[in-house]
Amino acid sequence: MELTGEMEVMQVLHMNGGMGETSYAINSLLQRKVISMTKPIMEAAITALFSTVAATLPTSLAIADLGCSTGPNALSAVSEIINIVIDLCKAMKHELPEFQAFLNDLPGNDFNTLFNSFLPRFQGKLSEQLKSKYGVSATLPCFVNGVPGSFYGRLFARESLHLIHSSYSLMWLSQVPRGLEGNKGNIYMARSSPPKVLRAYYEQFQRDFSTFLEYRGQELLVGGRMVLTLLGRRSDDPSSKECCYIWELLAIALSHMVLEGLVEEQKLDSFNIPQYTPSPKEVQGEVQKQGSFSIDCLEASEVNWSILATDSNSDIVLKDGGHNLARCMRAVAEPLLIDHFGKEIIDEIFKRYEALLADRMSKEKNAFVNVVISLKKIT
Repeated sequence: MELTGEMEVMQVLHMNGGMGETSYAINSLLQRKVISMTKPIMEAAITALFSTVAATLPTSLAIADLGCSTGPNALSAVSEIINIVIDLCKAMKHELPEFQAFLNDLPGNDFNTLFNSFLPRFQGKLSEQLKSKYGVSATLPCFVNGVPGSFYGRLFARESLHLIHSSYSLMWLSQVPRGLEGNKGNIYMARSSPPKVLRAYYEQFQRDFSTFLEYRGQELLVGGRMVLTLLGRRSDDPSSKECCYIWELLAIALSHMVLEGLVEEQKLDSFNIPQYTPSPKEVQGEVQKQGSFSIDCLEASEVNWSILATDSNSDIVLKDGGHNLARCMRAVAEPLLIDHFGKEIIDEIFKRYEALLADRMSKEKNAFVNVVISLKKIT
C-alpha cells in the first residue's frame, strides 16, 4: 500500500514496540543523547517560565511531551523537567506544585509497554530525587496521562498547559507529500530528486508545522513555554548529504534488491518517507509567520553517527557501529517498510543496510543535525 493520506500515515507511523531486539525501547540511545544535550535550553525555558508566573506560581504544573514514543526516553524528558522545577522551587523557597504529565503519540504507539515497564521506574526515580533534594521520604504528586492522537490536531483544552516538550518527532509529516512522481530510485529527498519533489516536501512541512503551532498556541497559557528538537540540517539545500544520506543508503540497499529481483521496481519507486528535515531558517520563518510565539533560543547541534558505536550501558566501543545504527533505524522505519514491502524481506533489507552503514562509517564521518528552538507563547 502506498502511503498517501494523513489517515494512512497515522495508522502505520510508530516506533517498534515491546522490549525485543529490534524494539525502539532497546534501540534509542541516539534519541536519549539528544534529549540530554538540550537540557540547558530546557532549564532556561523553565526558569523563564517561573520568572513570568512567580507571583502566581500554580499549585499544579501541566507538562506535555509530544511524540513520546515508548521505552526509557518517553519519561526521561518529564523527569528532567520535574527535577529542574524541584531545584527552582527549593532555591525560591516555593512549595512544590503538583505535576500533571501528558504523554502523547499516535494511537499505534506502544503505550502498554510504556506504562507497564517504565512508569514504575519513573515514579521510583521521582521519590529518590525528592529525598536527595529535601532529605525526606515522600511521594511527589505526579499524575501521568496517555494522550493518543496526532499533534497536527487539537489534543488539549484551551490554555491548559504550562510547558510543551517534543524531541525527534516534528520532522515526521502528517502525510507523504503529493506530487512525488519522478522521484525514481529514491525513498526521500536526494541529490537526484527533481526540484518539484523538494518543493512538495517543503510545502508539506510548512502546512504541518504551521498547523502544529496554531494548535499549541491555543493549548498553552500566555507566557507558557515550548522546547522543540527536530532532526534537521544546517545547509540551505534540502537534499544535502547532512540530512538525506541516512535514507539514501537505505534506498541503495533497496535498489540492489530490485536488481536481484527481490523487490519490484514499482514498489521502490512508490515508497517515500513522510519526513522533512528543516533548517533553522525554515523553522524560524514558520514561527514568525504564524505569530503565536516569540523565539527565546534557536540553534543547531550535531550528534555523530559514531555515538552508536558505544554500548548504551557502558563506555565500551564496539567494533561495528553500523550494526547499532542499523538497529536504531530499524526501530524507527520498520513499520513503514513492512506496510509497503511486506514482512518477508525486512531482515534482508537491514542486513544489506547495516553493511552499507558500516562501510561508510569506516571511511568517513557523518552526523545527525539537530535543530532546537525554545518558544514563548505571546498571544
